Amino acid sequence: MTLNPLTVRKLKRFRSIKRGYYSFVLLMLLIAVSLLGEMFVNNRPLIVSYEGRWHFPTYGANLPGKTFDLDYTYETDYRELRDKFQTEDRGNWMIMPLVPFNPNENSSYEGVFKPAPPSWMGGPEKHWLGTDTTGRDIFARLFYGFRIAIFFSLVFMALTYLIGITVGSLMGYYGGIFDLIAQRLIEVWSNIPFLYVVIILFSVIPSTFSLPARIGMLLVVMVLFSWTSMTYYMRTATYREKARDYTAAAVVLGAGPIRIIFNHILPNTISTIVTFMPFTVIAAISAITALDFLGFGLPPPTPSMGELLKQGTQTLTTAPWIVSSAFAALVLILLLVTFIGEAVREAFDPKKFTTYK
Repeated sequence: MTLNPLTVRKLKRFRSIKRGYYSFVLLMLLIAVSLLGEMFVNNRPLIVSYEGRWHFPTYGANLPGKTFDLDYTYETDYRELRDKFQTEDRGNWMIMPLVPFNPNENSSYEGVFKPAPPSWMGGPEKHWLGTDTTGRDIFARLFYGFRIAIFFSLVFMALTYLIGITVGSLMGYYGGIFDLIAQRLIEVWSNIPFLYVVIILFSVIPSTFSLPARIGMLLVVMVLFSWTSMTYYMRTATYREKARDYTAAAVVLGAGPIRIIFNHILPNTISTIVTFMPFTVIAAISAITALDFLGFGLPPPTPSMGELLKQGTQTLTTAPWIVSSAFAALVLILLLVTFIGEAVREAFDPKKFTTYK
């Protein structure tokens, strides 16, 4: 696929904006690492060598303790097994992830499941950012919370743009009575209180629903109440492009409305679409974090920055590391996406790239 010269110039301009470009590289690196999250943050080892046989528990099935001659049938406690290997010194070994905890695992502190302060020294069992109010590792919950939040926001953006761009383009192209009726319907729909709908929905959802199903329902509700703003931008842009000579030429050549909209008009409004993408991601992350903070977001025990912020505000004096870690992680993510958004907006500015040179 060959990019046109104007797009190449815009991408070069984006790369020249160092703050936005390096923020993009760092964010892509974080996303790539999160995709392989189980290899870095997990209570299952990457490799277990036992009695000459190799096991790969990280992406494999649950291995009961009896697999390694332990006296129980539930899933193996691999940290306990590692200590057993070291004590016996029979040539068995394992490689544990960098952070040997999963986000929902409870660890006791002083014999009680309560917040433990951050610990940086003393061995692999230490919690880098401490634990939350039930003894779960904060770093692990932030790590997986980031993965859920970023992919939730990306899917949210894709669905929102799909609906908003389609409806807005049709409004701008057809105009007239269709545009008028669509605008009134959008205005009515926009005035429905989003938060009340979320509260009502999650109060009637049975607890028997699976975690992915509940997350999917939250995503659908957020998309249904967020696509309307994009229609106004696309409606205006389509009205403008509809009056261009190339649109009239396409009509004369016999192109249909759908082809004209999506093959001719839409590519010429790409700067509007691309510019708003990072800020849509920011809005989605902020919204899901706020809903989690209020208790109406991702269902428990899903790792979430909003849920950690809620815990942190309740234990501000006794466990300040909870709120400080969650707040720092949220600020870092939003800053990276904001810097990317500013660079994209400057790089795709139509005032800079209206003609070829």
